[in-house]
Amino acid sequence: MFVSRLISSLTGRKCLPGLLEHYEPVAKGVMVVEAALKEYLNNGHGAGFQALTVEIDTLEGQADKIKRRIRNRLPRDIFMEVDKTLFLNFTRSQDNILDSAQDALNWLGMRRLDLSKDLTASARSLAREACRTVELLKPAIVGTMDLVYGATKDRSGVKETYHEVRLQHHRAAKASRKLQRESFAADADFREIYRFVKFIEYTHDMSHNAEGAADVLRAMIAR
Repeated sequence: MFVSRLISSLTGRKCLPGLLEHYEPVAKGVMVVEAALKEYLNNGHGAGFQALTVEIDTLEGQADKIKRRIRNRLPRDIFMEVDKTLFLNFTRSQDNILDSAQDALNWLGMRRLDLSKDLTASARSLAREACRTVELLKPAIVGTMDLVYGATKDRSGVKETYHEVRLQHHRAAKASRKLQRESFAADADFREIYRFVKFIEYTHDMSHNAEGAADVLRAMIAR
């Protein structure tokens, strides 16, 4: 970490804050996903739901612009605080969260799903678990920055933020598997089940990509 601090002090450039900037539209996106699912279950895929899917598309576009700007302004590898490949991998994992959110809502919004209240209630619970994984990514990013730039020496504490993301993803994955089993056991048209399972898969992917991003952060601080 000493070399990272020396490099940033000599060059006056810090790359890691760009990861936090890129996270902001992602964080807004998960809030939109929960709002869109609530709107869909209450009122169907009408104007309210469609407006929220457009908002997700807008946020994904904003995240892409931020990602491109950050990548285009990166210094040479030797002047970066962390490994350049890891940095790029993180932005890719974080960007994939919004891609998965888009896909989840697209499958949901094809037409109104005719499923039981138990399944739809479980869908909201799964979305909450997946979105919580993404929310826990922010403390992990902040902790990584603090450790790299010398604002903290609590390496174990920073690693614990990664662990929290991983544990939360396990909860989301468990909820996803349970809901898939319940879906295929339901007495419903297979076309409805197939669309619902695709929604489940992409919602789970949001959490999976957040966990992957946390793993990249852990690699950044490896000695």
